Amino acid sequence: MITIDQISLKDKRVLVRVDFNVPLNDALEITDDTRIVATLPTIEKILRDGGSAVLMSHLGRPKAGPENTFSLQHIVKHLSTCLGREVQFASDCIGEEAFRSSSNLKPGQVLLLENLRFYTQEENGDRDFAAKLAKHGDVYVNDAFGTAHRAHASTAIIAEFFPGQKAFGYVMAKEIENVGKVLNSVEKPVTAIIGGAKVSSKLTIIENLLPKVDHLIIGGGMAYTFAKARGGKIGSSLVEDDLLDKASEILVKAKAQSVEIHLPVDSLNADAFSNDANTEVTDIMAIKDGWMGLDVGPKTSILFREVILKSKVILWNGPVGVFEMPRFSQGTKELGAAIVDATESGSFSLVGGGDSVAAAKQFNLDEKVSYVSTGGGAMLEYLEGTVLPGIAAILD
Repeated sequence: MITIDQISLKDKRVLVRVDFNVPLNDALEITDDTRIVATLPTIEKILRDGGSAVLMSHLGRPKAGPENTFSLQHIVKHLSTCLGREVQFASDCIGEEAFRSSSNLKPGQVLLLENLRFYTQEENGDRDFAAKLAKHGDVYVNDAFGTAHRAHASTAIIAEFFPGQKAFGYVMAKEIENVGKVLNSVEKPVTAIIGGAKVSSKLTIIENLLPKVDHLIIGGGMAYTFAKARGGKIGSSLVEDDLLDKASEILVKAKAQSVEIHLPVDSLNADAFSNDANTEVTDIMAIKDGWMGLDVGPKTSILFREVILKSKVILWNGPVGVFEMPRFSQGTKELGAAIVDATESGSFSLVGGGDSVAAAKQFNLDEKVSYVSTGGGAMLEYLEGTVLPGIAAILD
């Protein structure tokens, strides 16, 4: 794996694909700078080694050309503060003004280009657009794992214009390394926790993980599809009836591969999808008509904790309940606490996927686990075994 540590950066303009797709409030202020902070070590390495940095990113989903709401101009001030130096801004990502700005950069200077997605050619993977972007740098660095699963101009196509002068930044390198610790672990047992609403969204991940794990914990809305497949009564709980056979098939496959699957044994149910609903705990196989399961019950939390504490490697992808509602957050909170306890005892823990990362942050657990992925969709596709275009482009 080639990183910026293996490439000479002195007196080079380093074109870096970063992921500054950060949330902004109505006043266009950054509300979570996690992705910006994550890429600072890469930028600082470039500057420390005597190079200059040209940063390119997307922000949001602009519909038709430039929109002020999605301008990266709103990032400049905060980025300057984070780096402790002025960040220049180009009001376009291509064009004469932008090229002039990047050409005039001196070692130690930073330039941020305007939103790549103001051009439809970015998402279309247009080669001519990639060629224009490539004029901004002597070296290309991809440090945007969150977009590595997209074959966009700035992530997959552009790398071909930098033969021998392309590398991964530290964010990308860490993501690849830490996911690899789960997928290629020699330490046992390995436990994967797969939660979330639907089996359909996690089916490929589960099938890809079965040969690599010893324990598979299944929670969240998807657990009720498994419960029904096993003959349970699940009331009005979320279920994918077209995947009942597939759920049964997964249970058979897991047994054949000596993987222990751990499903909830009890469920916290509600008579409405509301934080103010009436609730009761029942066996997950015996939920009354008109009631829906919205969190795991206390017996399940104890069982999941026992599995987690004896694990050497832990992957957490998805909550086990509707954690956004306080009444139904306890299961996810206790799951996260068990992962933290295992980590403190020497286990490696990886949290990945938007909802599980959000839950870890909500319960102040994100700094107590081994690694939190910034990847979102890219992380999920990587776990599915997909070759990500943004990674393949650097390795070619």
